[in-house]
Amino acid sequence: MRRMIAVGATKFLIWLGKKMHKQGSSTPGKIGLKIYPALLTDLASQVSGDIFAVCGTNGKTTTNNLLCEALQSEGKRVVCNKAGANMLYGIVTAFAACASINGKLDADCACIEIDEASARRVFPYFKPHYMVLTNLFRDQLDRYGEIDLTMDVLKQALAMSKNTKLIVNGDDPLSVALAKESKHSFITFGVDEQVMDARQTAKETKEGRFCQSCGSQLHYEYYHYSQLGKYYCRKCGFQRPKLDFAVTNVQLGNGIFFESEGRKFAVNSHGFYNIYNIVAAYAAARTAGFTVERFDMVLRAHKPQNGRMELFQIGGKQVVLNLAKNPAGFNQNISAVLEDDKPKDLIVVINDKAQDGRDISWLWDVDFERFQYANVETFIASGIRRLDMQLRFKYAGISSTSEEDIAKVIEHLVISGTGNLYVLCNYTALYSTHLILKKLEEEQI
Repeated sequence: MRRMIAVGATKFLIWLGKKMHKQGSSTPGKIGLKIYPALLTDLASQVSGDIFAVCGTNGKTTTNNLLCEALQSEGKRVVCNKAGANMLYGIVTAFAACASINGKLDADCACIEIDEASARRVFPYFKPHYMVLTNLFRDQLDRYGEIDLTMDVLKQALAMSKNTKLIVNGDDPLSVALAKESKHSFITFGVDEQVMDARQTAKETKEGRFCQSCGSQLHYEYYHYSQLGKYYCRKCGFQRPKLDFAVTNVQLGNGIFFESEGRKFAVNSHGFYNIYNIVAAYAAARTAGFTVERFDMVLRAHKPQNGRMELFQIGGKQVVLNLAKNPAGFNQNISAVLEDDKPKDLIVVINDKAQDGRDISWLWDVDFERFQYANVETFIASGIRRLDMQLRFKYAGISSTSEEDIAKVIEHLVISGTGNLYVLCNYTALYSTHLILKKLEEEQI
């Protein structure tokens, strides 16, 4: 009876949140768990097949959603927190949303994105069969501290789930070191050739500069970005392992093309980093025994959402919305913008609410200087910390203006700009900006 009441209350609050145009992703789950503390354990235990957890600093939402779509293409019924609500209460909400009103869950698999800091709170409720680790970069210092603290938290979570198999980014020395130290069985994915310009990537901040085994500085045959690449330690022999799912024959430009396991994949998107998201999802499905013969169709049908290179068409003009929340992610956003050689306008929205991190000093670790070569006609800083962003632009040699009213400036640039607008936001600015763009798209100003 308590389970039924908890599920009913959660579903009602999800419905109410949608009516009020709220995300409604955490509060319903919080109330449901308060009514019935075993709600998540109960619902997760009803999943008849594999449960996948997706963790890591960047790329969780895209990877998780692609994995979900790949499993659905195999005819599986999947529980998935597609909106990206990746803390405990958001995960409870996702499970309850898929359950019937009597608390029964008819699901073959679950694909659950989990915030790194929340994994140790989630794993007591269920033990995932597989965990994808996308990468480990320095993120919000307020919440995570330095990267070694994040690694410690993930080690604690994995210690609670000893039979979980890991699918790890082999190009990331931090992720590989964590997998080895955890003693879990793991397989790797990565890009097995040099793609990016070494002169460009050599400037980026590298969190994993030093060997996790002996402390010596790592050396690289080539970088992709940040600390990702083909690395080795001259002192102790730690090195990038042989990749189980290796990406080759990468082509960037008008979309992304690459091969893995002798299969060719194409996606109409920008950003080299998206290759990692795609191959992570593919590797997870293959490791779990799925053939995913329709994976190329999944990629063609996939529509980025929730501000992950999300495309809007407004009055015949193109607007791209993307999340940018830390140095590694922002540098990859810049690379994606640079891949588009057409004239464009750019808005950067930076807030400093609790979810964003109060400390925005990370802006000075982003290589904004590269925007000088991006054929951008208008630079605008917005958000709570717009003046800080404008100052950073100034030191990058970029002339910009600041605007408090984000809706006003988007509407102005859609009407009077180049017709090619990029909007880069951190966490709390993302959802409100998405709503603004969705409304303009529906109204077709």
